[in-house]
Amino acid sequence: MSEGVVVGVDIGGTKVLAGVVRADGSVTQTARRTTPGRRVVASQVEDALVAAVQDAAAGSLLAGVGVAAAGFVDSRGERVMFAPHLPWQGEPLRDLLEARLGCPVLLDNDANCAARAEAHHGAAGGASSALMITMGTGIGGAVLVGGEVLRGANGMAGEFGHMQVVPDGQPCECGRRGCWEQYSSGNALVRNARTLMAEQPSVLSDMSGGHPDRVTGPMVTAAAEEGDLVARRAFASVGDWLGVGTANLVAALDPEVVVIGGGVSAAGDKLLDPARAALRRTLVGAAHRSVPALVAARLGPEAGMVGAALLVAGPQSRG
Repeated sequence: MSEGVVVGVDIGGTKVLAGVVRADGSVTQTARRTTPGRRVVASQVEDALVAAVQDAAAGSLLAGVGVAAAGFVDSRGERVMFAPHLPWQGEPLRDLLEARLGCPVLLDNDANCAARAEAHHGAAGGASSALMITMGTGIGGAVLVGGEVLRGANGMAGEFGHMQVVPDGQPCECGRRGCWEQYSSGNALVRNARTLMAEQPSVLSDMSGGHPDRVTGPMVTAAAEEGDLVARRAFASVGDWLGVGTANLVAALDPEVVVIGGGVSAAGDKLLDPARAALRRTLVGAAHRSVPALVAARLGPEAGMVGAALLVAGPQSRG
């Protein structure tokens, strides 16, 4: 790899976060852009991504850029084949970004990147097997075996958020109904809070100026910190669904630990306590087995960036 800085980029449904990442996993400088959304041309998303990388690098030579993309990345790490919250459909993102940035670019799914970071520098370190569940706009996931990400035949393993948990349930941006992320995610948290506001008083009414449609995830988290019942009920529902879905994954894969990351995980035990209770309540044979620990990611919102940078620094690097 040539001299210069390595930048990791995490791009999801609402934000692009880029940072200069050192070999020890520390992030020295970050830049943020708003994601244009899924109803725009793909080049607008790429514009935001390139701008964030350039801001983070601050004029330094780029040795390489790793991209953690919220979507289905092909097994070669070249294309985003489909992204429920972004406009990419078969987009040759790696080649497009290499042409614009003038350096090697490595690409993987955002949850795979977060899992890789937690395996090297965080909560999954030393585990023989682990699950990573990332909760943001939706749910992402990854399977770790011996510290390595299991990518599957198409490179798309770990799309836990689109497991159907409620037949004919809530419509999902992927085009189907009843997906897990419609009941346990940032979007689900906000929807729950808005619904519950009609049933009882809440500080969220003041925070949103009396307009439920202006309620955001950070508002719900802040209200829960204040002890607001509506916000706490919203978290309890999302946490319960998190535990139910996790129990199904544990029954199938029997991991040593389950790591919860993404923006929603910043709520800590308000989310994790109901999830742990639901995991124990619904996991088959829970009384006769070791139930895996359900823990928060150590790297927080930087996990995707750090894991993306590891793509550049690791053996897969083409730089």
